[in-house]
Amino acid sequence: MNLTADVSASLPAPVSSPLKVAVIIGSNREGRFGPVVADWLLGRLRERDDLTAEVVDTADAGLPTVLSYSPAPEVTAELAKITPKLAAADAFVVLTPEYNHSFPASLKTLIDWHYEEWRAKPVGFVSYGGVSGGLRAVEQLRQVFAELHAVTVRDTVSFHNAGASFDDEGRHRDPAAPDAAAKVMLDQLGWWGAALREAKAVRPYGT
Repeated sequence: MNLTADVSASLPAPVSSPLKVAVIIGSNREGRFGPVVADWLLGRLRERDDLTAEVVDTADAGLPTVLSYSPAPEVTAELAKITPKLAAADAFVVLTPEYNHSFPASLKTLIDWHYEEWRAKPVGFVSYGGVSGGLRAVEQLRQVFAELHAVTVRDTVSFHNAGASFDDEGRHRDPAAPDAAAKVMLDQLGWWGAALREAKAVRPYGT
């Protein structure tokens, strides 16, 4: 009796289709730098065959800070623009600046209006700012996403003094290090995304 063959036959087939990654631009501040960083990241994502990207921009999300289990029709309409993108995603990359040692209120609002959409999915981070490069915002976001049953990947991409790091065309002036960091982060995101998608296909999370 070949036990190895029997066990192998019962395992799910490997995931072959690309993972859907929602790239979340966390700042809606006037004059924000987020779109520059987002364009850079999307360029790295387009180089990969295992990941596809869709942008979720907090500047386009007219969500109130007052949460409700019975949102008004205008709020429901705003959620209809965003929630399906989050629900369809296999993984997330959150782009965040650092405001007063934390992350933007617009990002927290987007997160708090959702719950199931985050569960058992991986989250990577790209941060930017001054001397700290947004890393303190990322550490706080890790705690938030842990509460939502999401898995945050270890390695991040961080841009210190971000405004001086890119030229007027949005190109990084010294791309070797950030490109390498992005590869590591996206590799980890891809591994967790595939592993969790395969696991949920066998047994839904929480059951």
